Formats: sequence, C-alpha cells, structure tokens
Amino acid sequence: MADRHTHSSGRHNGKAGAASLVVDSPTAVRNVAVVGPSGSGKTTLVEALLAHTGTISRAGSITEGTTVCDHDPVAVRQQRSVALALAPLVHEGIKVNLIDTPGYLDFLGELRAGLRAADAALFVVCAADGVDEATAALWRECAEVGMPRAVVISRLDHPRADAMGELAACQSAFGAGVQPLYLPVGAQALLGLITQRLIDYSAGPAPRIGDVPEADRGRFTEARNQLIEGIIEQSEDETLMDRYLAGEEIAVETLINDLETAVARGSFHPVVPACAFTGVGLAEVLEVVTKGFPSPQERPVPPVTTVDGKEHAELTADPAGPLAAEVVRTTADAYVGRVSLVRVFSGTLRPERPVHVSGHGMAERGHADHDTDERVAHIYSPLGAQLNEVPYCVAGDLCALTKLGSAETGDTISDPREPLLMKPWAMPEPLLPIAVVAKNRSDEDALARNLSRLVAGDPTLRLERNAETNQLVLWCMGEAHADVALSRLRAGGTEVETEDVRIPMRATFTSKAHGRGRHVKQSGGHGQYAICEIDVEPLPRGSGFEFVDKIVGGAIPHQFIPSVEKGVRAQLAKGVTDDPYPVVDVRVTLVDGKAHSVDSSDAAFQTAGALAVKEAAAAGNVVPLEPLDDVEITLPDEYLGAVLGDLSSRRGRVMGTESADNGHTVVKAQVPAVELVRYAIDLRSLTSGTATFTRKFARYEPVPQGAFASAH
Repeated sequence: MADRHTHSSGRHNGKAGAASLVVDSPTAVRNVAVVGPSGSGKTTLVEALLAHTGTISRAGSITEGTTVCDHDPVAVRQQRSVALALAPLVHEGIKVNLIDTPGYLDFLGELRAGLRAADAALFVVCAADGVDEATAALWRECAEVGMPRAVVISRLDHPRADAMGELAACQSAFGAGVQPLYLPVGAQALLGLITQRLIDYSAGPAPRIGDVPEADRGRFTEARNQLIEGIIEQSEDETLMDRYLAGEEIAVETLINDLETAVARGSFHPVVPACAFTGVGLAEVLEVVTKGFPSPQERPVPPVTTVDGKEHAELTADPAGPLAAEVVRTTADAYVGRVSLVRVFSGTLRPERPVHVSGHGMAERGHADHDTDERVAHIYSPLGAQLNEVPYCVAGDLCALTKLGSAETGDTISDPREPLLMKPWAMPEPLLPIAVVAKNRSDEDALARNLSRLVAGDPTLRLERNAETNQLVLWCMGEAHADVALSRLRAGGTEVETEDVRIPMRATFTSKAHGRGRHVKQSGGHGQYAICEIDVEPLPRGSGFEFVDKIVGGAIPHQFIPSVEKGVRAQLAKGVTDDPYPVVDVRVTLVDGKAHSVDSSDAAFQTAGALAVKEAAAAGNVVPLEPLDDVEITLPDEYLGAVLGDLSSRRGRVMGTESADNGHTVVKAQVPAVELVRYAIDLRSLTSGTATFTRKFARYEPVPQGAFASAH
C-alpha cells in the first residue's frame, strides 16, 4: 500500500488540484454528510464519485485498504469507517465537500460532528437491506433541525438487490416527501421521471440516452405522476396544481426549479438509485447535490456568544464577516502532528494570522475550559489523509489546520480581537467503561500523555481517574469504539492492558454498636496514653457522618476531642472490615474515655478513636453498600418484554413505563451499577441496536446477601 500520509503544496491526483479546491464565495460550496448504516456502501460511493469527477485517477478498494476516506489503520483492519473523513471534489464549478461518516452505532459522535459540518445529508441505503431503526432515527434527527436530505439506493448490483422494494421501505420509514427522481431498469439503466428519458449505462460510463421502453411505460407513468404532484405540492405557484389537474403539461424547467427549491428547503427528498461499480446514477447523484442541496449561505449559522457568555449578533456565511470557525475533528498525524478539521461558518481563515481558540462546557468529559491565542501557519484542503495547501478558506468551506496545540474537537476558532464561542452540538453519552493500565511502570507517563491526546480528539470519550478504586477508566460508546481507542493508544507507543472495572462500594452499620479504643504504650521516656468509648448507630441513607461529643466531667480533655473525631473519620474512610469500603451514614457518639496528664497526645487519641470504631464493627453488624443508578431506556415496543426480563435478571427495579413517539416506550428503572458495566453492549444485542439508555447515580443500598459475591 502506498504511503497514505502525503503532504503537498498544489500537488494533486487527477483534475482537482489545489487551485480548484479554493473558492471565493460560499455559493460555490456544498457541504454534504454521507450517512447510512454500516455496509450500505457510503465509502465506496464517495470513492466512485471522486473517480467519476477525476479527483482521483481510479477508485480504491475497502478490502484492499486503498480508499481515500478509510485511511485510518484501524478502519483498514476493521474494513469499515471508524471516523469521519473529508473528500472534496469539483463538479460543474461547484466544490462539493463530501463528509464520509461511520455507519456503526459506536461512532455516533463522529456522525454528529459530520452533520455539524454539513448543510445537507445524503442517506445511503443498500438495495438489499431495507431500512433499520437506527437509520430511521437519524432521519428524524435531521428532520428536527430541517436539514435537507436525499436518498441514494446503492449496490444495485447486489445479488439480492430489490431497488423498488427498498424504495417502498424508505418511503415507509422516512415518511412524507420521499420520491424517486429515477427508476431503475435492472442494474444498468435508469428512467428519468422528469426528463422522460432512458439513461443506459450498459456500454460503460458514458450513457446512451433513449426513450422509455414500452414494457416500463405503466410504472413509469404512475411514478412520474406521483413525483409531479409531490413537486407541485411544494411549489409556491398556487395555480400550478389547477393547471396540472386540468391536463396542462407542466414545463420541465418549471418542475426542476420547484424541485430544487423544495429540496433546499428540506421538505422534499429525492431518491436516486446508484451503483458505484457500474457508474449507474453517479452523474445523477452529483446533479442532486450541486443543484438541489443548499449553499452555506442558505443555512443558518449555529448561535455564538462572547467567551464570557454574553449575547452576540447572529452570523451569516459572509467571507467578510467576523471570523467564526469550529473544529469538527482532531487527529494526530505521524508527520505533521495535530491536524484540526475545521468548518468556517463566518469570515475567512488566512495563513500566518493569529486566532483565538476557545473551548467551554465540556469539563465533565475531561475537557477543561480553555481560551488561547495561537497562530495559524498553513491552511490545507484535505483529501482523506492527503493535505493540499491552499491560500485561504472562506465562510462555508472546510479546511485543515496543523499544529494548533490547544485545539480540541468542538472548539471555536475566532479573531483574537473579537473572540467568540459557538454553541456546541449534542454529544452522545459514552456508557461502556474500560479500565486501562500501563503494562509497565515505564509506560505510565506515555499512557497519561496519549490518553489526554485521545480524549482531546474524541469528545465521545470520557476519562475518569477513580481515586477510590485507583483505576483509569475510559468511557466509550461500545466495544468497537473501545477497540479503536485502545488501538490508537498502542499505536502511540503505549503498552496498554485492560482490567475489570471495579465498582466503588460503601459500608454501613445496621444496628447500634459500642466500641472501646485503648491505646496505652510505655516504652521508656515519653509514653502514649488514650482511651475512648464510642457508640455507633446507623443513619438514614445519604445522611453522611455525624460526630457527637457527650463527654462530661473532663474525662477526655477538650483539646483531644477533635483528635478522636479525626481518628474515627480516618478509620471510617479506610474501612472497618477486611473489605476496604468507606463507611457512611453513621452517627458516632463519644461517651467516655481516659487521659494521662503527661502521656496523652493528639496522635494517641487519633489511634484510640480508630481502634474504637474497629471494635464496634467487630460485632458483625456492618453490611456492604452498592451504588444504585437511575436508568432510563428508550426502546421500540417489540423489545419491551425482553428488556424488562433482562432488567429483572440484573436485580433492576422498574419504576415505571410510558409511551413515546413512533412506537417506542420509555422504561425507568433503578439498577445496581455492578450490573451495568457491560449494559451498553448487552442492550444493543438485545434490541438489535435500536434502544438507547441513560444512567445517573441515585444512591447506595445494602447488597443482598446472595448478590455480594458478584458485586465484590
């Protein structure tokens, strides 16, 4: 395989050189996220479009690991996309930034970032697979923000391909406005419903144009009528429907103009059948993208504030406006260091200029708030891993910046004279914990360094340093995501291993107990003398710790009372049984004691306090407590029985269920945290990847006797 990380200044493959990758106006740009389930043919389609436009000399292969977008070694190994990748091409004077996104659920964060960078979405579905729930959910997510969408029915050459069946599945799953612009004729020809022409690719990439075959006339007429009616419904010309119903032939130009308006508005969603290997539909897809999808000027810019949270006027995609750009992906390149993929929303990015890098609101994910002034050295237009240097990047376009040391995914880049902060996009919550440990002591520093670099680039990772269990826990989206994270750590030169995630436990007293702490030592010279007696009693859950002084008559001098409390607190924090669980929710009452006028000391009474607690615990009335989490699961109704049964097997307590939209149910339950370690994987398996859940710590509860072994 050729070196994928090439660096060039004006060098290029095929026709799309650095010069053609520079645009002066947002109107000449289309930012398109290519989305769809894993295996639907997204990356292959992008590769075919690049080859079709001459951007690359020939299409690469996923199996051979030679595609432009899947250049990551992990993607090559897994033979699926694990991160978003940018592939720009030029078609009829329009620069199209194709943002290839992963289809696997574990990489939802990369997909969300791709949608943030895009102004429209191209949904790719395989002609043999139907439409899964995750793709339908993503369609609804795009609909909520009014994002323009089109559908490509790919892999027409698949042995089980049923393009018309797939079209029906899309119309059923996606709802209103989904209409074909072309009908497939076998795997090598299309019928243009508006132009009323047969486009035949059987002889090669240059199609032969002919008339609609008589055998297809019936289905063609029906589909064309439905399309025209759908377009007219979206038209602003109110007389158009009346004219059509009166039998008037609507001009093709009128239909096309109304269609383009409806697509850009996000109310009409054209469907194009295509095949990457035969070239069927590629020109048609490009036509939809360049003529139907909106330019950045037609889409709103995300809200911005000043870095201290004050309101700021709305921005537009104006190259002359204030600079506002956002880092949508961060990678580490072996040759050039940190590479930031940036979407410029307003203003123009230029080389050799200072910029302000601002990141706020991600502290809970391990990303501390930061504001730094840095200098942009060079600006590049990326083609997968290849970087082509460009002189500037205008509002609406995407580019890559190198060596911005403080830039993390989600950060805002703005003018230091007018620093801005862009409202971040919604990040999915990582729910699969992986405990990582350096193989050797010498790897510990490298592990910490590589972990911080990894988390900086991927906001869907969360790093937790658990002081109680003394573990480094990396929270991931799922097994595939964890595999990618560990692979990148190892690629960074760290020998890293995983271990079982330990759940931080607690303990408490179940009944009142008495303890006597006696610490008397005489070994020549200054001795140690302290005796104290305490009562320990349980408090309601969540009460914490109380210390009560009931010493009368000066049995323990006043200055040593805090010493007893200090010793008690320290022992409770360390644990009072063989299991080192901190003891909580107790009241300790100091009732009596003795002191010596010479040998008593602060240290002696601390020791006595600790001994008294341990003696009180020896009565055997201490029980372990485990953390309980509030869990909320959203799932299709058909899986409700299976999920409820599974929750019961996890000692979960269902608190209620309620109906949600689109045939879904929300289940609320309380589940022990120890039973949730692998729940992200198990729930996905149980519901074919259609369910989502959230979890939040609720409280500690005693561990049932039979369950202690598993919690322990």
